[in-house]
Amino acid sequence: MELSQWVPEAGDSLLVDRDSNIGYLLHANGGFTSFPVATGQRRIVRYIGRTYNATTPLASWKAMSSEKKGDRITFGKSGRFLRLSMEDDTTFERTPYGIHSHAYIQTMLREDDRYRSMGCILVSEDVLDVIVETFEVNNDTLNVKTAAGLGNESISYKFLREKMGML
Repeated sequence: MELSQWVPEAGDSLLVDRDSNIGYLLHANGGFTSFPVATGQRRIVRYIGRTYNATTPLASWKAMSSEKKGDRITFGKSGRFLRLSMEDDTTFERTPYGIHSHAYIQTMLREDDRYRSMGCILVSEDVLDVIVETFEVNNDTLNVKTAAGLGNESISYKFLREKMGML
């Protein structure tokens, strides 16, 4: 389904294939849409007083809060930031990672090498609109999973749900 036709529903989730830099929004009862994303640079960086590997971690996450950031270069025109918490056994630990846009996101998404962030998942403003609406429809929460490649399988709803660990 095209993103422009996507209507967020309760139970939706987000899968991000870090290797191909493609995001997938999935309905709980069938159907999905896809869109390009940018993920973390595959190198050690020094950023905001920290030194770390900026590769976006592979994990089961939950977006549990929405923030408004003032830095419109790093966080895009709207400054919206969905903070990701990482699953740790049965609890979720707040992380510095999130889903947001960037002032130069359109340029980033046109490139073959879309490993451009400091570890966050970067999307265009129109995709962020849909993700934020999905977050809100789900009582300000969204299940997110980052995966390392989906292999050579044909992309289907069932396959994506398996990758999310939901089948």
